[in-house]
Amino acid sequence: MSIHDKSASPERRNFLRAATAGLIGAAATAFPQPAPAATGGELRVWSCGGLAEAMNPAHTAYQEKTGVSVAYTGAFAAVLGKSLMANSRTDVFAGRVLALAKSLRKAGRMKYFVPLCFTSYLIAVPKGNPAGIRAIEDLARPGVRVAMAPEASPPGGDAIKGLLKAAGMLEAVMANVVNPGSCVQLSVKAVCAGEADAMIVERRITRIPHLGKDLDIVEIPEKYYPAGPLTFTVGLMEEARHVPTAEAYIAWISGEEGGAFFERAGFIPASSPKGRELTEKLGVRDDA
Repeated sequence: MSIHDKSASPERRNFLRAATAGLIGAAATAFPQPAPAATGGELRVWSCGGLAEAMNPAHTAYQEKTGVSVAYTGAFAAVLGKSLMANSRTDVFAGRVLALAKSLRKAGRMKYFVPLCFTSYLIAVPKGNPAGIRAIEDLARPGVRVAMAPEASPPGGDAIKGLLKAAGMLEAVMANVVNPGSCVQLSVKAVCAGEADAMIVERRITRIPHLGKDLDIVEIPEKYYPAGPLTFTVGLMEEARHVPTAEAYIAWISGEEGGAFFERAGFIPASSPKGRELTEKLGVRDDA
């Protein structure tokens, strides 16, 4: 399989900096119907780097199923989006934030998109939860060491601040932040090592094997989740070289079989009951 993954390393931020150099519109309100399996060939797929932990094993399975080789690039979605708005080309793009997909549609760069998956947030604590963290309010207790990456690439740090603001805890929790960083994965390592007592992260972070093995989790009420960063979509690009192959892939990756890989990686598949609920709640549809 020809997979060129540029995002799986823990040092992803270094790569992200380097990276800067019939329409199915109706089906977007539901989900694509199963498409005929592609047979052989190569497909170019770009996505935001956060999806890499799901995309890589999914692509391995897809090649075994169809014979299609997936040339995959994962990086910061906003960087890839700007590149696609300019002169870069790919067949399929899976991006974060609904507004990005809508911008690509409006600019005539994407033919259509469908919902792919959603993210969620929780509190990561060291194994055994030595500080006894049970809720967001505990992050403001005197002496609790909170890890955070407030300067992480959007929506990273801003999303966490938005969540804390929604909970009415922003200032109180920020006062307990120790060694604020600019990379989520580097900051969560402090929790893994017991150098911090807690950190609010996306669930997907706790499913990364070299991090998750040293973490326990505390759930956060969904009402505090920031809506903007929750949504991931997948769409057919205007310059797709072989449309039937690309459409078959989109139908598979956004359906139940592909969704299983996203669920294991800590996402909510759009094809799941909860995913369908969020699709309606957040208005994830292609209206262009």
